[in-house]
Amino acid sequence: MESLIRGNVLSHVPNGKQFCFPFVTGHWTSHSLGKQVLVAEPSVVPGRLCRDRPMDPVRVAVVGAGVMGLSTALCISKLVPGCSITVISDKFSPETTSDVAAGILIPHVYPDTPTHKQKQWFRETFDHLWAIANSADAREAAVHLVSGVKESGAVTLTRRIEDLWELQPSFDIVVNCTGLGSRQLVGDLEIYPVKGQLLKVQAPWVKHFIRDGSGLTYIFPGVSNVILGGSRQSGDWNLTPDAEISRDILSRCCALEPSLHGAWDIKETVGLRPYRAGVRLQKELLARDGRRLPVVHHYGHGSGGFSMHWGTALEAARLLNECVQALRTPAPKPKI
Repeated sequence: MESLIRGNVLSHVPNGKQFCFPFVTGHWTSHSLGKQVLVAEPSVVPGRLCRDRPMDPVRVAVVGAGVMGLSTALCISKLVPGCSITVISDKFSPETTSDVAAGILIPHVYPDTPTHKQKQWFRETFDHLWAIANSADAREAAVHLVSGVKESGAVTLTRRIEDLWELQPSFDIVVNCTGLGSRQLVGDLEIYPVKGQLLKVQAPWVKHFIRDGSGLTYIFPGVSNVILGGSRQSGDWNLTPDAEISRDILSRCCALEPSLHGAWDIKETVGLRPYRAGVRLQKELLARDGRRLPVVHHYGHGSGGFSMHWGTALEAARLLNECVQALRTPAPKPKI
């Protein structure tokens, strides 16, 4: 029997929590239960390194606001004290690939990643989602999973990043969670898109999930709709739904569950899965013109993002903590 947990990205923010996003003046607007309050703009001191003052907050930029970026920001806030965190992306929910994904917790295999490490990531993710599923917030979270810039004080900034060095004057460490964007942003030609198309329909009588052996055809009941899938087109960057693929998906799903012939309010969605032979989860120290920029890369999960996101985000936070400790270690004094 397959275990299944569904997740909706940024579908709700629990009562009493706060999240922030940029106001048009460049200050930050804090929202909680519909109220708006101006708060102080983050201070930026160009060129200042944390090692100059070891106890100053380490300024961390997380680039990317899908499930990886948001989970990583949350894990950093929980595991690495003394950091100010800014999530930067040109797209936020509901416009991310994570919003399109069916969001199913099913083990995935990455050939270039050690098996024990994959098991660790999956177990940590499963435990995290299982705790949510058994909490008082499960219904509001839609079991499931609520990703967001939660109660720990991170802020968000809508901005397109063309080069990680743009962030160097204002941030001490950068976390790269850009998925497919890493192909252009950091020149990683190993990552490529696998287009996925699915349908969201109204069929409230469907209460149990059905998935064929290959995983290509599936029926996943959610809180507000039923998701029917799917498709895989490797190397296809086109985000326009294909009517022929939609008809094929509906036909395959109706073969598994004939009652779906009565489904209504059919909506097509398309997303690009960020495929790579193995998840890139590593530190890199960029150097240019005498400047240094520590980077933690966290991307390339393919269709396994929801299944691994919390475990890999915890690991990314641990890697970032190593970068923080290096920054806070005083530079050796020259001997006379």
